[in-house]
Amino acid sequence: MAQMPAEAPMPAPADYFLFPIKPGERNYLSGTMGEIRSNHFHGGLDIKTDQREGLNVYAAADGYISRVKQSTYGYGNIIYVTHPNGLVTTYAHLQSFYKPLADHMLQKQYERQTFELELFPEPGQFPVKRGDVIGLSGNTGGSGGPHLHFEIRDKEDRLYNPLRYTFKEVIDTTPPDIYSIGISPLNIHARVNNEFGRAEMPTTKVGSNYTLPDTVYAHGLVGLELQTIDRLDGATNKNGTQEVTLFVNGEQVYTHYIDRVPFELSRQVSQHINYNQYRKRGSTFQKAFVDHGNDLPLYQTNDQDGRLRVQPDQVYQVKLVARDSYNNASTLSFVLKGQKPTFTQTKSATVKKPAISGYEIIGNVLKISAADTSSTPQNIELFVGGQELMLVPSYVRNSVSVSLYDLRAGLPDSMRFCGLKTSFGLEQMVPPAQDFQHRNDYLQLSFDKQSLYDTLYLQTSLENGVYTIGDYFTPLHKAIKVTLKADTTGLDKSKAAVYFLGTGRGRGYTGGKWEGNTITFTTRNMGKFKVLQDTKAPTIRLLSKSSKGISFKISDDLSGLNSYNAWVNGQWLLMKYEHKQATIWSEKLDKNVPLSGEVVLKVKDNAGNEAVYKTTI
Repeated sequence: MAQMPAEAPMPAPADYFLFPIKPGERNYLSGTMGEIRSNHFHGGLDIKTDQREGLNVYAAADGYISRVKQSTYGYGNIIYVTHPNGLVTTYAHLQSFYKPLADHMLQKQYERQTFELELFPEPGQFPVKRGDVIGLSGNTGGSGGPHLHFEIRDKEDRLYNPLRYTFKEVIDTTPPDIYSIGISPLNIHARVNNEFGRAEMPTTKVGSNYTLPDTVYAHGLVGLELQTIDRLDGATNKNGTQEVTLFVNGEQVYTHYIDRVPFELSRQVSQHINYNQYRKRGSTFQKAFVDHGNDLPLYQTNDQDGRLRVQPDQVYQVKLVARDSYNNASTLSFVLKGQKPTFTQTKSATVKKPAISGYEIIGNVLKISAADTSSTPQNIELFVGGQELMLVPSYVRNSVSVSLYDLRAGLPDSMRFCGLKTSFGLEQMVPPAQDFQHRNDYLQLSFDKQSLYDTLYLQTSLENGVYTIGDYFTPLHKAIKVTLKADTTGLDKSKAAVYFLGTGRGRGYTGGKWEGNTITFTTRNMGKFKVLQDTKAPTIRLLSKSSKGISFKISDDLSGLNSYNAWVNGQWLLMKYEHKQATIWSEKLDKNVPLSGEVVLKVKDNAGNEAVYKTTI
């Protein structure tokens, strides 16, 4: 059973809930509470269903169905059951609902002429008893394979870890794996192994625990990150590790315990992890400190929020403990030694001439790297608001000098090194926790007070029709409003919209509203955007037709599908949609009445292009 913090009492007896799949039998999980997803914590259990659909799904306790939804994406077909103690269980990605509920949904879908539907039944309308079959397991919505997604929430919509209850169907005696650790400097004076930059070190397993092969040297304010996953007995899936605790010289300075996650704050997972590393490499390093803008109520820390202030010549015995829901634990221990920063210089024969290697922004610090061939490293000339500042290199590695500048002192326009000049393109320091607007010749940005987690040093550009706003590796909590000034020459604005380009070849429809030659949209992504025109209608291909039903393949090559409607002899016919197979199929309101007559299917994309298919049954 899960280890419980003292302030988190059990909201129901340990045996209150019945396991919703094959109760009483051995079960396996493909996902657990607290796993890191692209923009949220995984909020429950993913229960395996023998790689197939159609298993009975049982109500976990007495209650009533308080909410039901059918959707193409997200949870797919989902049932919410409210229990007398106020807790709510959810059952997602269902293939189908049990008959009384399914009939009710079908009736309402025909009344409202829509497949996508969400209902909130009255408490006495669909009562259920513990162990009642309320549906069949499936693979609907955003599911990546057949399984049941099962959650437990409270009346405040906080997500509880279901494994806090004693489900004997799940066996876990396997402790978490600890792969590596990251250490980052958190201000301009900090160093890790005498450098300013994040260091990452793989662990070495010794017996049942972990260590680092070498002593780590640091100085100043630093933060630790841990890459850890959990495995359950009899399965190879990489699951979430629920708890991480940091001890320094025997003192507990930080703990996170992923439970009771407020649904509305789940996106703040981007501050719980190293978001940059997750976006670049898919690596999930969980921070062992509470970062700026993180309001999740998951943490117990010291007065430094888990940050370490490392003093010269001091030795710190560091221990990180990763614990899963069944109290299996693994420990990483290593020595961190304080080392005062000193100027060091190493040379490389491959560096032949001076050059500005590049720059990056780490927190509030501008880090400039320059290839330097001189025996005495050259200064960086920094131009800030018409003034010239001289940056003295902090150290030189393989003939590359590193200079540091605190951007809070003012945004630099450009820099010069050995006669070579480079512009930064830093336009604005955008503060968090307040409304803020920025405008230039080709765009306008409006930040909500909850858009940013931390200060943003904004850079934008427009090149070959591509608008770059910040970068893909900066998270946003709330959306920003963007207005782009576009070249509308030869453009059919009724078919044109903004698309998010990401980092690859993908083009995600974002939309937008035109006003003259400007288009306005909202986005929760930083990165590259482009105005594209979609003039091609969706494609429709008939798969089957008979008096029992009709099915089609439908797809769109750019803006994506927006709506689909079918009629038989002018009467609306419900078409169900599964986006993973790009398939729609009919479901009759009266199963005894055969389909007969002219069928008309109309499919529209997000650009308003429409395809029409007619046939006769």
